[in-house]
Amino acid sequence: MRVAQLLLATLTASALLALPAQAADRPSRLPAEVNGGAWPSGHVQGIAIDQKKGFMYFSFTNLLVKTDLAGKPVGSVTGFTGHLGDLDFNSRDGRVYGSLEYKAAKSFYIAIFDVDRITSLDMNAETSDVVTAVYLKDVVDDYSADMNGDGVFDGDTAKTPDHRYGCSGIDGVAFGPAFGKRGGGDKLTVAYGIYANADRQDNDYQVILQYDIKQWRQYERPLTQTEPHTSGPSRSDGKYFVRTGNTTYGVQNLEYDGHTGNWFMAAYKGVKPQFPNYSFFMIDGSKPAVIKPIEGQPQPERGKTLSLLERGLHDQATGIWGWEFGGQYGLASLDDGRYYVAQQGTVVEDGVTKQTGLAQLHRWTGKAPAPFERIQ
Repeated sequence: MRVAQLLLATLTASALLALPAQAADRPSRLPAEVNGGAWPSGHVQGIAIDQKKGFMYFSFTNLLVKTDLAGKPVGSVTGFTGHLGDLDFNSRDGRVYGSLEYKAAKSFYIAIFDVDRITSLDMNAETSDVVTAVYLKDVVDDYSADMNGDGVFDGDTAKTPDHRYGCSGIDGVAFGPAFGKRGGGDKLTVAYGIYANADRQDNDYQVILQYDIKQWRQYERPLTQTEPHTSGPSRSDGKYFVRTGNTTYGVQNLEYDGHTGNWFMAAYKGVKPQFPNYSFFMIDGSKPAVIKPIEGQPQPERGKTLSLLERGLHDQATGIWGWEFGGQYGLASLDDGRYYVAQQGTVVEDGVTKQTGLAQLHRWTGKAPAPFERIQ
């Protein structure tokens, strides 16, 4: 009996060692819902989860909220004068990364939260030493591009030929492998916002940047919102295009899914009648980018194009594949076929309208029109 017990213990230990370190740390039982609370803020924009330590993070446009997995608030970061968007947790350094826009100042950043320091409510984004930011020059250049050559930047509006690719800034943020690979070093992957201007043809792609952030500590600076800094890499490590047809403000939530090996993109529907205007797309993670013409550009252009996964709903006229599903308010893959999807709502408390965020657990089905189902 003693020998058998030792053999079983050895086999069990070997099996655990054979799993990725993250998988061994993950709790198999997670709550069906995590309540992000109600806040006098903008609506929920993104979520991220640290399974090992048991925390969920909610972006509420101008506010970051940290809760435990029972939905109890642990801390918050306030004072953002820009637009805080999608979030993702970086398991390599234990920090949360999010998109942060200051359109009036033509400044776009990745905000990096030292989440272990978020221990109380109403910590200030500029003075509490929990937030740093890295400037994204690629995004600034495309957002501020004078496409009609009239010498005037038309500002934050869709009703203009300006803004290269229809770039309205950034939103979707995720960590994952280089496109076409499964595993390997995680890249910080950032998706453009895209204006839904039906009068132009150069805004029918999602534009995605990838960065190797191993040396990013040299660029990180505290937030200086009245005088935005410009510390960041001179260019991304890769710029990619995926033709989805028009969407309204591009990829709201971007997520790499280790379970399927694909990239999820949740968007608000587009307005162009010639497209199916799906709300959810998947990039085929098994296919590397291919150099192709980028259609609709005012000048001939070729770029690294990615392939949509050929599953779900299919529009034969355009060749576009997609799904009808939410996820625009927050999406977090657990990399085991389960996902938290955020729902947005409002409540009125003492005469004050507050925004709510509720992360609900789903499982992968792959079915159309929606590839997920709730786990109750």
